[in-house]
Formats: sequence, C-alpha cells, structure tokens
Amino acid sequence: MTQPEPILKLSDICKSFGSIKVLHSVDFELRKGEIHALAGENGAGKSTLMNIIGGVLAPTSGEIMLKGKPISIASPLEAQDNGIALVHQEIALCPDVSVAENVMMSTIGRSRSIFVNHGEIRKEAAQTLGKLTTISPDARLGSLSISNQQLVEISRALALDCEILILDEPTAALTQSEAESLFVLLRQLRDQGVAIIYISHRMSEIYKLCDRITVLRDGRHISTDRVADVTPDEVVHKLVGRRLEALYPPKSATADGPVLMQVARLSDAAMVHDVSFSLRRGEVMGLAGLIGSGRSELLQLICGLRARSSGTVTLADGTDFAPRSYSNAVAKGVVCLSEDRKMNGVFLDLSIAQNISSMRISQVSNRYGFVSQRKENDQAMVLGRRLNIKAASVLQNVSELSGGNQQKVAIARLLSIAPRIIFLDEPTRGIDVGAKAEIHQLLRQLADDGIGILVVSSELSEVLGLCDRVLVLSEGRQAGMLAGPDLTEDNLVRLAAGAAQKETSSNEAIHG
Repeated sequence: MTQPEPILKLSDICKSFGSIKVLHSVDFELRKGEIHALAGENGAGKSTLMNIIGGVLAPTSGEIMLKGKPISIASPLEAQDNGIALVHQEIALCPDVSVAENVMMSTIGRSRSIFVNHGEIRKEAAQTLGKLTTISPDARLGSLSISNQQLVEISRALALDCEILILDEPTAALTQSEAESLFVLLRQLRDQGVAIIYISHRMSEIYKLCDRITVLRDGRHISTDRVADVTPDEVVHKLVGRRLEALYPPKSATADGPVLMQVARLSDAAMVHDVSFSLRRGEVMGLAGLIGSGRSELLQLICGLRARSSGTVTLADGTDFAPRSYSNAVAKGVVCLSEDRKMNGVFLDLSIAQNISSMRISQVSNRYGFVSQRKENDQAMVLGRRLNIKAASVLQNVSELSGGNQQKVAIARLLSIAPRIIFLDEPTRGIDVGAKAEIHQLLRQLADDGIGILVVSSELSEVLGLCDRVLVLSEGRQAGMLAGPDLTEDNLVRLAAGAAQKETSSNEAIHG
C-alpha cells in the first residue's frame, strides 16, 4: 500500500546553542490524518524539535518541507498562519481574563478593530470548549484548577482550526475521564485529516492512541515505527539505550514498622472530611483518588499549609503535630513536595546549590550568619551525587536543567534537612521513564533507611508498582485502604469512583 506524502518533513535538522549541540541531523515526517508519537527522555531534544516546527526556535541547519514545499518558520505567528498549533506542557495563559478571551486570544490579537465583540468571542469559545469540557467561558482563568487550565490551553489550539496539532504531555494534569475525552476528540480530528504530533512519557497512552512512534535519544533520531510493530519494552530500550529491568524496585519486607504519624478524623470542612490513617516507618504509602478528591488538600492540612477544622495528628513520640505554618512542619522533620514544581518546588533563577540550601540556610552559614559558598557547594555535591543530578556543576541555574533533573533538585532540597517524614505530590509528573525509575529507586531507599513516605500520584501504575499500602479518597472522604492482594487496579478505580465504598472504621484506618 502506497503511503501518502507527508504534510510535514524535516530533514537533517541540527540545532546548537553556542558550542552545545542539542539536535544532530534529525529526520522526522508527519502524515496527514495520523497521530504520531514523539518519545524520548528529558533532554532528548523533543521540545527543541517542536519549538522549531512551532516557530519558537530557528534550526542551525537543515530543511523543513510543508506540503511538499520548503518553508522557513520565523515565529509562532507564522506557524499559526501555516496551520500549525503548538500546545506546550507548561501552561501559558492569561490568568486575569476570562476563559473565552484565552481560548480566542489569537482571534483577538489579529483583529484590526480597537473594539472586541465579547458576545461573538464568548459564542465561538463556548463552541470550541464544548468539544472537550464543560468549563464556563465566563470563568476567570486564574480561578481554575491546573487540569482545567490545561483543557483551556488545548481548546485555544483547537480554535485555530489547524492542520497540524502538536501536543506536549497534554494529559499530565488531567483526570482519567478528561484524558479519555481528549482521546476521543483527537481521534475525530485525525479522521478529519488533521496531523497530530503527540509527546508523552506514558506508554499506555501511546499504545491506546497513536499510529506511529518516533524515538529521539541525546538529540538524535533513533527510530520510527508503526506502534503495532514494536513492543513497549522495545520502545523503552530505544528511549534509554539500556534495558530497565524494573521500573519499580521490590517492595519492602519491613514496611510494617512502628507508626511515625497517626492522623485521626482530620477535616477542613471544605475538601477533606474525617480522614484517618497511620504512616509507618519504612513504608511508601500511596494516596490515590480522582483529581478533586482532596489528595493534595490532605497533605496541605497536615503540613500547616491549610487550616484544619477538626481532627488531630500525632507523631511517634506522642506529641501533637499542629503546625501553624510549613516552617513549623519542617522544624519537626516533616517536608512536602508540591505538585507544581516550577511554582513551588524549585527556584528556577537560582543555582542548584542555592536551591538545595534554601530549605535551611543555617546549615551552610558561618558563625557570623553569612552563607558559606564552600559549605553550600559541598552539600549540593553530596546530594547531587546521591540523586544522580545531571548538570555542568552545582552552580548551574535550575532553569537550565531538564524536568527530571529539576525534580531531583526539588527532592534534594527536602533531603537537606534529614527529614523523618516526606510527602510527595505527583513526584514523577512530566518526567521521562529513566528519571522516573531513578526516583522510584530513591524513594524505596529512603523508606529502607526508616523514613516514612506518602506519595500522591494520578498514575495508577505508579501507585500500584511503588506503594506498600494505598489510602483511596473519594469526594474528600476515605473510601478504603488497600494492601497486599487487594491492591489491584480494579479495586482502586472502583473505590476512587465511589462505586464500591469500603466502610473502614476509624480504628482500622488508624491502626491498619
């Protein structure tokens, strides 16, 4: 069968930033009416290649052909004029205006009139949004959750009526049901002839959705295959250049140690209602549930980042744990990693060493209270080696690192104070399979060292593969605790959806 001519063809694309070459003679082609997965570890060159197609960056050398004709894409506006829409992983919207204005931003920007027809803008935005979500076009963008903002970002691209749609980790912040709705829409667009480039670290999504897959590694084209012709293990091998024998380390035989923290009937009267559980020494415990189930809010309640209305938290020594601020929690050896890495996890404009020391400056200060750069650098080098942070030096700015290495810096910050309990909210969101495996190994090592770890994750495979026990929340209430043979995907999904509530007594939840 003769294959159609590619709508987009990149040949011998190279890109350098100064003396650093990030793309090495990369070839890539996209056919009309296909969903083409682009896979690679962080730093493989995926975003650079997509930014070249989207007009954000210019290639150092190479040729781009669009519909059989050579083209130079000098700006994002030129990309849009040529039917190319790029949805970045990092949300780039205007928080202080309406959803409708964000969705129709390109139309508003191109209008030659000094007046905006808000009624027409709202009508067109509502039609575009309706393909994907029930979000009100009148809502202020900044009032929405991260997942809903991601849906608005995708809707903005759809409003361009593009021929080529590029999506970079579009489901990273979406619920399962939202992701499924997106998949239905993408299949419809494909059937209408739209060409889609789909960047994802999630193998299940690639195999559920995509027709072909191209793998990049270290800025080089490794392979392009029909998804049906290659196994997930083969793809992972191509991604990392080695076999990952196990993405998840063996679970601990000592995860039933003494209780480090006991939570009893904790509530905030809004998102969390009467939740009880215990966290044990040496275990990795999971916290699962749909987005909006109260997972992140529960962590915030415990750590003093959210006001509680009732309930108690007790530490291993029997003392009450009721921090008035996060700094109080840190002083007690309880630390928390936010799901929003760039906003709350790291300081992008500071060096690796400055980020790691920022958790407790006194540890790297001299007797006069000034920061000792030697102490700061030594601390960063020790933790950097432990977490295998890949960087030119500890003086490199965190903004220059890949997502996986930024996440490792964020975790190194937590470890700098030698915590007793670590809470992690979506610790591997948006990072590649190799970095995920390293973080999973690290968390298990920390648990084996006696630290209690509580992990929030939207990836069922991560919850099932990593955690010893899993507390499932549904609509802010505990739906059940799963462990051992009961810790299955079916049980977890049923509990999270509220379809099979397991009535767990407070005593069972606290001592179980």
